[in-house]
Amino acid sequence: MARVTADDLGTEPIGRLLIRQAVPASIGILVMSLNILVDTIFVGNWIGSIAIAAINVVLPVSFFIAALGMAIGIGGSSIISRALGANHTEKALKTFGNQITLTLLVTITMVGFGLYFANDLIPAFGGKGAIFEPAKIYYTIVLYGVPFLALCMMGNTVIRAEGKPKFAMIAMIIPSVGNLVMDYVFIYIFDWGMEGAAWATTGGYLLCFGYILYFFLSKNSELKIDVTHFGLDLPILSEIGSLGFVTLSRQAVTSVTYLLMNNILFDLGGESMVAVYAIIGRMLMFALFPVFGVTQGFLPIAGYNYGARKYPRVRESINTAITYASVVATLVFIGLMVFPAEITGMFLSHRADMGAEEIAGNLFVLENTPPAMRWVFAATPIIAIQLIGAAYFQAVGKAIPALLLTLTRQGFFFIPLILILPKYFGELGVWLSFPIADVLSTLVTGYFLRREVQTSLQRSVD
Repeated sequence: MARVTADDLGTEPIGRLLIRQAVPASIGILVMSLNILVDTIFVGNWIGSIAIAAINVVLPVSFFIAALGMAIGIGGSSIISRALGANHTEKALKTFGNQITLTLLVTITMVGFGLYFANDLIPAFGGKGAIFEPAKIYYTIVLYGVPFLALCMMGNTVIRAEGKPKFAMIAMIIPSVGNLVMDYVFIYIFDWGMEGAAWATTGGYLLCFGYILYFFLSKNSELKIDVTHFGLDLPILSEIGSLGFVTLSRQAVTSVTYLLMNNILFDLGGESMVAVYAIIGRMLMFALFPVFGVTQGFLPIAGYNYGARKYPRVRESINTAITYASVVATLVFIGLMVFPAEITGMFLSHRADMGAEEIAGNLFVLENTPPAMRWVFAATPIIAIQLIGAAYFQAVGKAIPALLLTLTRQGFFFIPLILILPKYFGELGVWLSFPIADVLSTLVTGYFLRREVQTSLQRSVD
């Protein structure tokens, strides 16, 4: 693997640089998304559709705690990218040390609370009826591995901030492949059911942590910290917190969205309707992987060049990222509009020994998921503007606009819509909320991004 330095972020042509950053990020997200997708297919085929719903209930709780690590990672990585661009190496090292300390303190505390209040949290997120018991089994085991996942998410963003996207890609691939192998062994061979699915997920987190630890201890990383860097520094913590709060708020709103969606859909159609949303949720993670990859590749480029005061390169990176992401989003849109029934069928069990209740549940899911999927992804071609726009403000350290634009889609538009529209349109109102929120948030983000480009980024010191 050719050695890459952070300085390349400020010198290589933007188009080539974005591809070099985005392709490994996209592959990593693809493999991670495929892991989630295939994991769900395994669980659906080997355990049942109720197990899919159970995992969907647990995800917002475990992901929120893990998102603490991602928030600390992205907040700190924005500082690191700009510090490296400005040749402030000591600040970059101190920031990384503080990220590690803060991630451990916060996530271990949150896991303790999560385990203590398990019986209250699971029903609150839709784990009712037949879903509760398998959800509790999965929840308890997975939560033990969440601190390692948080460290992985934090470390992965720092690897990207150093300009090492291929290593970040490998860090995402290793646990995904490991999880799928352990799924086969624990669920199919050992017949451990939900416990097997949970231990496979936790095992994947541990594999990822092991690789990231190796990266930072090896010569591949330019960030060589010592014990003095682990001591908490208030100004750095404040900056990490203000920028990381953007990511944390996004995940908090996502968790609230899962809570509302699971409960609203359970009331509308029971466990099977929750399973419909679980399948669509997996496709939201999987299908948009190249768009998220471009966004991840864009972050260190924008942050580094902004720190180096190379504003024309920042403008070019914005335009190039939006163009690339829009093209791939349109291709994703076409695929989902054409093949929703075939996609849905992959998640459902075809065992000969299924009971009448499970057969009825599968038929319900197969009938209701394809039309819902088309509505959910109806505005996909335009979402690049919203994603890149919000990412830009976070990359350059502008926490308040980054926070507001990040919350625009789900917090300001989507949540109010799913509380209002189902009262008039039933389950259709739930699915209509997705494209309406996408269109409105894209219009808002596009306005503020255009204003930013015409003011702050018109300066040039090149």
